[in-house]
Amino acid sequence: MTVFSATSLRSRRSRTGTHLVPFAVGGAFAAGAIALVAYLLWPTWGVGGASAPDKLPVSIGGTLFNVPTAAIRMKIQRHSGPQERIDVDFLYPSLEPPGAPKRVTADTVEEAMQPVDRIFLSIAAHHDALSPEQRVGTIYPRYLDQAATMPLDGLTMRMFRAETPYGSEDLYSSTDPALTARCTRDASTPGMCLSERRVDGADLTFRFPRSWLSQWREVAEAMDRLTTQLRGPRA
Repeated sequence: MTVFSATSLRSRRSRTGTHLVPFAVGGAFAAGAIALVAYLLWPTWGVGGASAPDKLPVSIGGTLFNVPTAAIRMKIQRHSGPQERIDVDFLYPSLEPPGAPKRVTADTVEEAMQPVDRIFLSIAAHHDALSPEQRVGTIYPRYLDQAATMPLDGLTMRMFRAETPYGSEDLYSSTDPALTARCTRDASTPGMCLSERRVDGADLTFRFPRSWLSQWREVAEAMDRLTTQLRGPRA
């Protein structure tokens, strides 16, 4: 009786193990299939998300500009669509967007105080305000000293009178190539120049170091090139 019971038990266990083999094989295949699907569907983007586009179409004063994203100085302005104003800068003379700004510490502050190597540009809707050409032709002459310096390499300089709103500035002008720039004089900080032009519904205000006037033709051509690049080909 005992022998028969033990034999029967071993027989049942053998049959049970045999029946479990197909389930084990099927489970392994199912697990493999699930792993494969999970691998194929798993997100592939990095932690930082998708990278920003190289250029953004921005409408200012109803005028379309294609602006390099890396050139936009303030994060809040880094979006496409209508904007009231946008501030950008470009390395000179390459006119490439600058790289990411370096973090300045107490140990590197002297190293960070390097000469300005870029052109700054603000583009703003003018809302039919007085144009740059009108200011040069009708407003500035009221405050200029009557004497004008002789042209230096084709560039004429006139001083503003001391008691005027522009008393610490000089006006530079030329016709070939065209350039008009209002420049502060060198003092505790180097002088800077401001040159404006109107493009449809927007005014472009360029700023650059006064010292660059020694190569003013190249600077004037650089501003022309930037204007063309930002506006793109026109029909």
